[in-house]
Amino acid sequence: GKKAGVPWLKDSVVGRYERPIDQIYEAAIEVLRFNGAIESENSINHSLIGRIDTRRVWIQVLEESPTITRVEVQSRSKYGRPDVDLASEVEKQIALQLR
Repeated sequence: GKKAGVPWLKDSVVGRYERPIDQIYEAAIEVLRFNGAIESENSINHSLIGRIDTRRVWIQVLEESPTITRVEVQSRSKYGRPDVDLASEVEKQIALQLR
């Protein structure tokens, strides 16, 4: 789906890992469940939509190559304002979950 936002402000963080896509997707699910709630989960295109406090969080896991997986975390407030600090924290927790 589409959600209106502020186009000139950064609202997402990207991380790249040398792990299989399924392992990172499971880590993203655990982080979202730990911090808030999952609203939508799409295991076909490896995307999640969740809510942490009053913020909405989108997570997309993509396979860039057979050894590199990319995670993009986007976070916005109820009114569409970006929350890059929360997105960064969620991405960092996904990385820590992989250990």
